[in-house]
Amino acid sequence: MSAHRIPLAGVLGAPIAHSRSPRLFAHWLSEMGIEGHYAPLHVEPDDFDHVVRTLPRMGFRGANVTLPHKLAALQIAEHVSDRARRIGAANTLTFREDGIHADNTDGHGFISNLRHSAPDWAASAGPAVVLGAGGAARAVLDALIEAGVPEIRLANRTRARAEALAETFGPKIRVVDWAEAAPALEGAATLVNTTSLGMAGADPFDLDLSALPASALATDIVYTPLDTPMLIAARARGCRTVDGLGMLLHQAVPGFERWFGATPNVTEALRAKVLA
Repeated sequence: MSAHRIPLAGVLGAPIAHSRSPRLFAHWLSEMGIEGHYAPLHVEPDDFDHVVRTLPRMGFRGANVTLPHKLAALQIAEHVSDRARRIGAANTLTFREDGIHADNTDGHGFISNLRHSAPDWAASAGPAVVLGAGGAARAVLDALIEAGVPEIRLANRTRARAEALAETFGPKIRVVDWAEAAPALEGAATLVNTTSLGMAGADPFDLDLSALPASALATDIVYTPLDTPMLIAARARGCRTVDGLGMLLHQAVPGFERWFGATPNVTEALRAKVLA
């Protein structure tokens, strides 16, 4: 007779003590009365491969992956989702009998947050302006293209990085110099900040938003602070704004479904718990 095994999952990173994911998963497990645990796991890069391959033997059904392991998570998997392959990184690993499955749910979290927080938002309403060309930008670009945005104006301080993403994601991407980011806002329906500008401890957000239409939606993937300088400036122009916390919450839903067998809800009570 096999012993009952409590389902386990966790988040791997270095550092990891700051992660809000354990608080998020604990809320869902308690709310739904599910016997299970989700743990923060500090794993150094040199130990990543060994640790991940050991987790299934310990009863883990999967794990979220954060910096600096998202590329390594993609490389260790026997099965990789199309979106993780397009983005070039994985944030969700699921352990199954046929091996390790890698996925990237950041784009899912980004779009789900927009649709949850601004139900009338339509990807097809007009061009999007995306600021930044890092790992988060890759997930955002992939999600916007899949959602049906007609054009994406991509601006990054280092133009070469933006041009590399344009080559990867195709003709819908139009690269603009960082110095031209402000005028590129004219006629935009969506503005997305994927940079750290305006984040606590980072450089200030100083982009002039005067060309951004009042009808546009502005969202920032940063959630520390929750109400970023970019969101405050956009709201002053009459724009709808969506903060970045929802992206974190929504990107966790697919993993929870796979590891604990139930679909959780993103609610105000959850937001309060994660922010507490």
